[in-house]
Amino acid sequence: MKVAVVGATGMVGQIMLKVLEERNFPLTELLPVASEKSVGKTVLFKGTPYKVVSMKSAIAAKPDIALFSAGGKTSLEFAPQFAAVGTTVIDNSSAWRMETDKKLVVPEINATTLSPEDKIIANPNCSTIQLVMVLHPLHKKYNLKRVIVSTYQSVTGTGKNAVDQLDTEIEDSVQNRNSFEGKDKKEKVYPYDIFKNALPQCDDFSDDDYTKEEIKLMTEPKKILGDHSFQISATAVRVPVQGGHSESVNVEFENDFDLDEIREVLSQTPGVTVLDDVKNRIYPMPLYAEGKDEVFVGRIRRDRSQPNTLNMWIVADNLRKGAATNAVQIAEYLLANKLV
Repeated sequence: MKVAVVGATGMVGQIMLKVLEERNFPLTELLPVASEKSVGKTVLFKGTPYKVVSMKSAIAAKPDIALFSAGGKTSLEFAPQFAAVGTTVIDNSSAWRMETDKKLVVPEINATTLSPEDKIIANPNCSTIQLVMVLHPLHKKYNLKRVIVSTYQSVTGTGKNAVDQLDTEIEDSVQNRNSFEGKDKKEKVYPYDIFKNALPQCDDFSDDDYTKEEIKLMTEPKKILGDHSFQISATAVRVPVQGGHSESVNVEFENDFDLDEIREVLSQTPGVTVLDDVKNRIYPMPLYAEGKDEVFVGRIRRDRSQPNTLNMWIVADNLRKGAATNAVQIAEYLLANKLV
């Protein structure tokens, strides 16, 4: 089992290597791949240094699986080249997600749709994954009618430069100076300071004034759940948090529900952990989700304003289940079912 990790030196790529190691994925050869400027550098896997190789070298090696986390442009250019030599690509970018001939997969929900012919498999958006992990079992029982989701997203979702911006702003605030005063604004990932702030903009704006992140949240769940009959509206907000995305979710169902039954259904869902004991102030928080693979849900309560409607708070580590872990789980499914 020969596995390439494309984008191995990046934030998600590093977590992919960590998850492969933690889950003892049975690879026999590892090919860490990165940009030309990183070729020859080393990454650690199970305590052993591996030299970073070029894209060309990795394609020539014909790996069985390639885990991609190198951006949409890179994926559009090179994923088909890997697929052409027989490699199954699991891509973490948005490049292939909404293509009609590409599967968009959360293993707990729709891995059974995969076949040996699926040579490019899309990993969903990080915020989408944690949302559908909770919506899926509830949709099967109560039938979704409408979902309203507001996200509170970690700076790690933007990447290392965003983490650096937050760290710099925190450090400079302590020293009572302006982080970026007199500096080139290009050094700043976000259009405004993120420390002590909340930015109602994740990704670029589209023509209808929704951001690309919000559009992903409104379209990807329907494809994953295989149902376009329900409606979704989203607002995505960047907050000065490292380690996980949070979501306030309001769900209207076709059918009525019992709150205890809701909690039981979610408690029985693989990959979902219910933290919902408000009397003891137990509820999900990114501080405790960081580094974990579960999707946490709490603050489960009935919406007082209309019937058959539920409020929830969903939290997950966006770099793990929201990206790296979900991709590795897809690889595990492919291997277990002899699809590669």
